[in-house]
Amino acid sequence: MTDAIKKCSATETAACCCVDVGTVMDNTDCTASWSGAFADRHAAEAMLKHLTDKARQVESEPCVIQAEFVEEAPGIRLDVDFTFACQAETLIFQLGLR
Repeated sequence: MTDAIKKCSATETAACCCVDVGTVMDNTDCTASWSGAFADRHAAEAMLKHLTDKARQVESEPCVIQAEFVEEAPGIRLDVDFTFACQAETLIFQLGLR
């Protein structure tokens, strides 16, 4: 068990295997990226609306959404970055997509 603690860079308490939240969520990763392939632009736009609605449910301040539609041989690919005000919102958004 001591080997596991030595390998972990987070500050752990050996007695309860607890980790300080600040070592896991330090607000450096506030962007969630999503990508998917679709048969046509209409389907890709519908998914973008769905993802945007999910992001709006989580945000405390306006989430910055950058979407790109890329034409590909069989259809279209949607690449989206969602930048939230804090890392907790990013995590909640990602978990909500599962």
